[in-house]
Amino acid sequence: MSAISVAVAALAVLIMLVGLAGSFLPVLPGLPIIFGAYLGFGLYSHWQYYGQGTMIFAGAVVVISIALDQLAGIVGAKKFGAGRSGMIGAFLGAVIGVIFFSLPGLILGTFLGAAGFELVFAGRDVSSSLKAGTGALLGFLAGSLFKFILGLILTVLFILKILTVL
Repeated sequence: MSAISVAVAALAVLIMLVGLAGSFLPVLPGLPIIFGAYLGFGLYSHWQYYGQGTMIFAGAVVVISIALDQLAGIVGAKKFGAGRSGMIGAFLGAVIGVIFFSLPGLILGTFLGAAGFELVFAGRDVSSSLKAGTGALLGFLAGSLFKFILGLILTVLFILKILTVL
């Protein structure tokens, strides 16, 4: 592998690390970024280090992770009694929270958004609203952890494929 190829592979890994951060930050599409790094390096290297099977696997992981992430948030919120208002509030709270307060804002915003929207817009009592906020937060955390693990697996597989040819 040439020095330029090593540099491009290192850039792909750095992009994948940004994708891993996207596991927790809703403003970054984490696993699609990792897939893009796979695709970019594959195109650069003319598929010398991995091929169609790897790309199909990575693509399937991305699609499944997106579906399961959405499901985790909904199931978490629903399991703890949140309705449509709570789910909308959790999403808006997460986005606003991360914009203004980074990761702590994301976590707190998810909880407060779901609880606040349940309280104000769904007319739920404080206890039920807090319970819905807890469910939204737990669902978000479960989905984020799942995406992070899948992203880590894809990143490690990429590194192993590249290291086998060095």
